[in-house]
Amino acid sequence: MTDEEERELGAELARLYQEHRDLDAAIDALHQSPAPDLLRLQRLKKRKLQLRDRIAFIEDQITPDIIA
Repeated sequence: MTDEEERELGAELARLYQEHRDLDAAIDALHQSPAPDLLRLQRLKKRKLQLRDRIAFIEDQITPDIIA
């Protein structure tokens, strides 16, 4: 992996972490509302899981394999 590819993955990772935090805050806010929109809540949680999977994939790409 070149340095440029690693920088691009790092930038995407930072963006994904920020989006994940934003979704977490939005989900908390919906939980606090008197009548939460359950469909929207479900969609936000699904997107958050997708982000978590993508974050894990990128972290695996960045972390070098160590052969023990």
